[in-house]
Amino acid sequence: MQSDNTVYRRRQLLSSQIDLSKFNDKNFEKATEDEKRQQDVMGESTTFLKDGLRRLRKNPLAMGSICVLLLIVAIIIVAPHICPYSYSQIITVNGVRDKRATNLGPMEFSKLEMDYMEETGEKLFPHLLGTDSLGRDYFIRVIYGTRVSLSVGIVAAIMVLIIGLIYGSISGYFGGMVDMIMMRIVDVIYSLPDMLIIILLSVVLKETLQPAIAGTALAKLGTNMISIFIVFALLYWVGMARLIRGQILSIKNNEYVLAAKAIGTKDGRILRKHILPNCLSVIIITTALQVPSAIFTESYLSFLGLGVSAPLTSLGSLANDARGAMQSYPIRLVVPAIVICLIVLALNLLGDGLRDAFDSKLN
Repeated sequence: MQSDNTVYRRRQLLSSQIDLSKFNDKNFEKATEDEKRQQDVMGESTTFLKDGLRRLRKNPLAMGSICVLLLIVAIIIVAPHICPYSYSQIITVNGVRDKRATNLGPMEFSKLEMDYMEETGEKLFPHLLGTDSLGRDYFIRVIYGTRVSLSVGIVAAIMVLIIGLIYGSISGYFGGMVDMIMMRIVDVIYSLPDMLIIILLSVVLKETLQPAIAGTALAKLGTNMISIFIVFALLYWVGMARLIRGQILSIKNNEYVLAAKAIGTKDGRILRKHILPNCLSVIIITTALQVPSAIFTESYLSFLGLGVSAPLTSLGSLANDARGAMQSYPIRLVVPAIVICLIVLALNLLGDGLRDAFDSKLN
């Protein structure tokens, strides 16, 4: 069998094949550091999402925030299956209401509970954070309050995302008179005082919605909570719409969009396939930062008595209920306040991390 060098020497005329026999180690130079770095830059291709997640994993604050949020979510999911009490359940012993089980401290039992454990030898589940003024376990109320606050934040962020994305896309893409009219509507909505609108809606909807939602799942939320969702749908999407509009205005005149128009691609497909994917960083960042904003809004509205209706609770309403006994039982105010701070701080740090990871202008 012929050697490889012989094969290369018998190449065809005008062939670009290299004759390796003419080369040795002295003919090659080692790559410089700049050439090696260039090879790193020209590494394997990746997607926008994978590249952003890779940068996100290098951010210790963002990863710590994710761990805190996952821990909180795990607790609010698992705790109701372990704790035998309900958020609206008043402590009873042998089917009899325990009137002395009010305002208990952390890990305390009432006298009736202690007598019951001595007589039967049965160990009752402790009140981890004590009880409130009505004799309800405070730990499970904090758990359900965290559930409600997180649910409000996530639902509000999704509502803002959907409405703002559709409205901003239409306004920015079509431009002209359509854009001018739609943006003037946004300016009018910006001028509305959201607190006043929530109060007015709470008063009006209480009379109209209460009979309609009676006996349904919405009855647990109450008219105040429904009015908060309506206000989010009416007022809080304008910031998202403006950001999406600004991004589309800067993207829609690019060559690939003009090429898609030239071959007759429909406007809806251009928006879905060519424009909105290039706005993904703004969409992710704004949605992530909307969640803590919505949680904080719900908390201070519940603190003012405009949030969820009793017996359902949220972190804001728990803090509001604890005001009267702040000096005697400060833990009732400290615990929901700490949970609110942890959730809002973790979500804000995560939003900042997402901005650093996905915003191409910062990388």
